Amino acid sequence: MASPHLPFLSFPKTLPPPPPPLKPHAHRTSLAAAPAPPPAPPDGAGPAAPTRGDRFLGLQLATEAAARVLAPDDADRRRRRKEKRRALARKPSGLASCYGCGAPLQTAEEAAPGYVDPDTYELKKRHHQLRTVLCGRCKLLSHGHMVTAVGGHGGYPGGKQFVSAEQLREKLSYLRHEKALIVKLVDIVDFNGSFLARVRDFAGANPIILVITKVDLLPRDTDLNCIGDWVVESVVKKKLNVLSVHLTSSKSLVGITGVISEIRQEMKGRDVYILGSANVGKSAFISAMLRTMAYKDPVAAAAQKYKPIQSAVPGTTLGPIQIEAFLGGGKLYDTPGVHLHHRQAAVIHADDLPSLAPQSRLKGRCFPANDTDIELSGNSLFWAGLVRVDVVKALPRSRLTFYGPKKLKIYMVRTTEADQFYEAEVGVTLTPPAGKERAEGWAGLQGVRELKIKYEERDRPACDIAISGLGWISVEPSGVPSNGPDDNIEDDNIEEEHDGGELHLVVHVPKPVEVFVRSPLPVGKAASQWYQYQELTEEEEELRPKWHY
Repeated sequence: MASPHLPFLSFPKTLPPPPPPLKPHAHRTSLAAAPAPPPAPPDGAGPAAPTRGDRFLGLQLATEAAARVLAPDDADRRRRRKEKRRALARKPSGLASCYGCGAPLQTAEEAAPGYVDPDTYELKKRHHQLRTVLCGRCKLLSHGHMVTAVGGHGGYPGGKQFVSAEQLREKLSYLRHEKALIVKLVDIVDFNGSFLARVRDFAGANPIILVITKVDLLPRDTDLNCIGDWVVESVVKKKLNVLSVHLTSSKSLVGITGVISEIRQEMKGRDVYILGSANVGKSAFISAMLRTMAYKDPVAAAAQKYKPIQSAVPGTTLGPIQIEAFLGGGKLYDTPGVHLHHRQAAVIHADDLPSLAPQSRLKGRCFPANDTDIELSGNSLFWAGLVRVDVVKALPRSRLTFYGPKKLKIYMVRTTEADQFYEAEVGVTLTPPAGKERAEGWAGLQGVRELKIKYEERDRPACDIAISGLGWISVEPSGVPSNGPDDNIEDDNIEEEHDGGELHLVVHVPKPVEVFVRSPLPVGKAASQWYQYQELTEEEEELRPKWHY
């Protein structure tokens, strides 16, 4: 009998993996995952749900509310963008300009800056050499002629006035929107008058290197260590943040190498702009830079041939002058001087401007002289026709020492005779203004400032009275060491007289010339005996800018 048919059973070759072991304290109910809770119904479900119109209206209301909150910021942002576009539009373009003064070349008006003979212009244009053209005004300036071109608020009376001081300031407004390195120049002889306290209006947030010019004009044997410390202390008081301070002379090339070294270090691909007030020595400084750099830089050597014109006339430069001066790239710009209405140059005739520029080392002129017994009280001193100082009260043997151009004479008369003396001698012996014709149109010394100066120490000057655009007057008690050959006579009674003593002065200047009272500038050999360096902490010393010469 045949065996019954058995079904074929197959077995897997490998056993399935065992179930994972249970956790020590886990309950068996955890083996089965708990079901997820149903999602919560949205707010306003069903008939209460917002319609598409409601959602659109809510979005519109939210947008309008945000716009009301952000509107002032947006308006301010749009205004700043508009100002930036307007300022950048003033940036010098590729228009051909005179390499001496920066004025655009033109052939229409012969007396105006930038004029070139039409035939010369066409010839240079045909050969692509317009960058090598010097305008007619610059040719006259290079031969010593006094040809002004700036008028208006801060400009100069007399002569031609083709451009206003305000227009020149507007030409520099684009700088605050550029990535640039600013080299700011200040004249040591007119430190307060040429400082440009609001330089950030032009420079924006760009880094600034401060360069002090004309240190070769300081009295002989002046210690530049004292000068450097005094300048840095003054900069800190004015709250101007600068990278460093350099004492320089474009004539003797003192300090120029240090400035060039720092410019190369800080450029970082930026253009360099030389900035400063009018007649502070920008063009002379650029010439000194190019002369120093020419030894190692062929680009600077080539640029020397077409360097800006130097002249005693404030306002020589009338537009930014681009100079290819650096071998590794980057351009150097000579900029128009910032014309300040509070300087003496803004009130005298253009032909009298050279008398305000010192040509040699300053030498203090003391009144009364060291070898006389004349007292200051009751006297008036005239510094040319530009300054009058009435001494109302002074201690015995006090003196005033004048530092400024040697061409300007100083006269002392009794205060009771001062008005009559000025009316008779202005334009004759009291010059500038030079000549009776200019004296008749002279407004006089209408600006009056009364000063009460306390003597704190008898062995150092009490202060300086700085006249903007002219020089300064050092107020000295009798105990100050003399810079002259005659030493002061010592007197034991003088020390008692100086305790709590005051000097009363009345200073008369033309309007709107400014008068500054400042700490005494340490000039001359004797200054190193009385000048006091500031005592600083390590943190203050670290934050202070360093000075070099």
